[in-house]
Amino acid sequence: MDNLGWIGVASLLVAGLTIAIGTIAPAMGQARAVSQSLASIAQQPDEAGTISRTLFVGLAFIESLAIYCLVISIIIIFVNPFWSAVKGG
Repeated sequence: MDNLGWIGVASLLVAGLTIAIGTIAPAMGQARAVSQSLASIAQQPDEAGTISRTLFVGLAFIESLAIYCLVISIIIIFVNPFWSAVKGG
């Protein structure tokens, strides 16, 4: 396999690892946030609206971390600077 093939294999491997590792923490964070909000709503049902609203804003911020990993993976696959370096231009 030539250098261009190795760059392709490495790019796909790194993109896959970025998605795999980069979504573990947001998934665990979302699970904990939902768990804690349900426990809070169970203890104080009158504040369910406020807790839910705050939960959804927090989940949006947590999910943005996974979206950043997706964007980085797409950049690694499609706009990889090593492609042009190996091609010689």
